[in-house]
Amino acid sequence: MIQTIAFYLFAALVIASAVMVIMSRNPVHSVLWLILAFFNAAGLMVLVGAEFIAALMVIVYVGAVAVLFLFVVMMLDIDFAELRAGFIKNFPLGIAIALVLAAELIFGIGAYQAGRIDLGVASGAAAPILGESNTASIGAVLYRDYIFLFEAAGLILLVAMVGAIVLTHRKRPDGARGQQDITRQVRRNPDEATVMKQPEVGRGVEL
Repeated sequence: MIQTIAFYLFAALVIASAVMVIMSRNPVHSVLWLILAFFNAAGLMVLVGAEFIAALMVIVYVGAVAVLFLFVVMMLDIDFAELRAGFIKNFPLGIAIALVLAAELIFGIGAYQAGRIDLGVASGAAAPILGESNTASIGAVLYRDYIFLFEAAGLILLVAMVGAIVLTHRKRPDGARGQQDITRQVRRNPDEATVMKQPEVGRGVEL
């Protein structure tokens, strides 16, 4: 009984949060609603026994992706009037995409009710380990059967990270703000490191 109540509670909160993500006028509020949706989706994963997926949703999606979205949205100077104008301009396209997705959902439900597709007989090689948790079973399959693919994915992500750093690194001219000279910083005179200024009232400090 308690599992059923928890399922409907988490499911209702996920749907309500998803609706508020697209209905909120403030992008910061949309990201906060998205974080709430991720937390409730993690609760649904716990109910079905996939605690590893729930932990990934909280750590990766909430702790990294959603927080990154939040910082980016808060740092951007967003023109809400232009944002609303763009929403009205793209409203017909959004309705068309929503109708296509609704049709696919209805078609999928109809196909599911018609009967499943027999894709073959499971070999049992990826069956959960008896007496172990969901996390241990996933780890055993990942590091036993897919270890080379896992390492290849890690190398691809490493190359992508190095490539992003190389592409965004730009050499600045000497003396530009943000360019550090470590040797000059180490050899500086401590007596000249701090300069006392007494600016006049209403005027700034000349750097």
